[in-house]
Amino acid sequence: MEKRTELYAGKAKTVYTTDDPERLVLEFRDDTSAFDGEKVAQLARKGRVNNRFNAFIMERLQAAGIPTHFERLLSERESLVKRLDMLPVESVIRNVSAGSLCRRLGIEEGLDLEPPVQEFFLKNDALHDPMINESHMITFHWATEGEISRMKELTRQVNGVLQTLFADAGLVLVDYKLEFGRFRGELLLGDEFTPDGCRLWDRETREKLDKDRFRQGLGSVVESYEEVARRIGVEL
Repeated sequence: MEKRTELYAGKAKTVYTTDDPERLVLEFRDDTSAFDGEKVAQLARKGRVNNRFNAFIMERLQAAGIPTHFERLLSERESLVKRLDMLPVESVIRNVSAGSLCRRLGIEEGLDLEPPVQEFFLKNDALHDPMINESHMITFHWATEGEISRMKELTRQVNGVLQTLFADAGLVLVDYKLEFGRFRGELLLGDEFTPDGCRLWDRETREKLDKDRFRQGLGSVVESYEEVARRIGVEL
């Protein structure tokens, strides 16, 4: 597989085309950002850790029957993935109250949510990723009714797999976002699953071990990612 030209550079990943029009290379960089790019930094080892973390999670999900775009690791920082036609929405599951849910609804952090809250957001940094509903997605052709139903189903399946995985490692999967895209008529899980896009707390101490360490200036960001990776069995 030959990596060719840069297709897109995001906040923490760069996407490259390959000699196969249906395959892309994801490069995980050490760049870190928060608050829609208002706070940025370079954190040594982060790209390598997230690349391996994502591969481990995607392979776990695939083993559970959840279709993803991930194919294989290529190097310390690169992975080969299927090229998806991405939907411009994020599917979010909240198992414990935190972050914007608390700010929007005026509830305290740390409440167990049963059943989990599922939300959708439009991917648009300029608008600060506003929350949307199913009617918005259908009216503005961001997703079909069938795709919305499938996103909800797959998100629930992911939650079942990952809550167990992290609980067995002494961790609480607080919340996370997923992105989906079309590939040959099928909806697949795309993008990544790393501590950049979820909240993970130690079950006993409630210590935050995710990107909130960067957002809130708590320090030891990559060290916390590495701690989570070791607990769930990622080879770094």
